[in-house]
Amino acid sequence: QVQVVESGGGLVQAGGSLRLSCEASRTIFSFDVMAWYRQAPGKQREVVATITAEGTINYADSVKGRFAISRDSGKNTVHLQMNSLKPEDTAVYYCQALIGLVPYWGQGTQVTVSS
Repeated sequence: QVQVVESGGGLVQAGGSLRLSCEASRTIFSFDVMAWYRQAPGKQREVVATITAEGTINYADSVKGRFAISRDSGKNTVHLQMNSLKPEDTAVYYCQALIGLVPYWGQGTQVTVSS
């Protein structure tokens, strides 16, 4: 059974930073892709950042230059460093681990950015 657990959300003022973490129940290199998604109220879930097992990274245009995804293989953890936060970044952030076409989701962590 694969489990991923997010942590690190909270309330921050615009311009501030937060670091989200996603801990997996097994080595992150067993996943084809690990990703961060977010879902704001009334909106569809959208991908924020992805990292493949080979280390290829991609970002949504809306977060390029502000967010950074990284991994700590020793702790089976993927991080999302979020800088220069904006009110429009407010959302529930979800971690996804993908094996082939099978996604495993965490429960989400709330990020609220006040203006």
